[in-house]
Amino acid sequence: MLDVNNLTLHYGHSQILYDVSMSAEVGKVTCLMGSNGVGKTSLLKAISGTHARSGGDVTLDGGAIPRGAKAHALAKAGVGYVPQGRDVFPLMTVRENLETGYACLDRSERSVPDEIFELFPVLQDMRNRRGGDLSGGQQQQLAIARALVTKPKLLLLDEPTEGIQPNIIKQIGDVIRYLRDQGEMAIVLVEQFFDFAYDLGDNFVVLKRGEVTLNCDKQGLERATLLESVSL
Repeated sequence: MLDVNNLTLHYGHSQILYDVSMSAEVGKVTCLMGSNGVGKTSLLKAISGTHARSGGDVTLDGGAIPRGAKAHALAKAGVGYVPQGRDVFPLMTVRENLETGYACLDRSERSVPDEIFELFPVLQDMRNRRGGDLSGGQQQQLAIARALVTKPKLLLLDEPTEGIQPNIIKQIGDVIRYLRDQGEMAIVLVEQFFDFAYDLGDNFVVLKRGEVTLNCDKQGLERATLLESVSL
């Protein structure tokens, strides 16, 4: 579903990513790991079109993504992005937040699937509450649900467990596992919680100072080897 080849990215004169290559397959979770500040979020921004890459090639579902492609065009092409910090609209209701996902859908597809509320029952109960009145965990569920409304082929999740209580972390993990097992999308997960990532991941990409230091699948990968690579 996703192929990234020799991607570079700058913020002004500062280079953040150096010739990053990775891929993400349908029906699998690709975990993007590394310490803070190594470029994980920047890579998701480049893939989602929220920050232009400086160089390299990105292919989505067999089609090349132009370097200057905008986020709304990529959302329409099937990229769902759940940013770090959630970015829900605090003064809009849960229902209205979900409906913002309609922007990249044809009119005939503009509805919130029942499956969304099956995955996140709390959103059904709070559909008329403002986004800003929800707890951090509930806002994270809303952010993921909003991305799912867009019917993504590729789902990008940036630190979905950050600042979340354990019971909701488990629920989010169950949702990611369910989405993977449906075999209809590729998932890229940026995650600092090692056990959560290792449990869910099928493939692992480790970044250090903007470069890939490990890129392999889980089969045959020792947990200790991955942990050491992430910790270096």
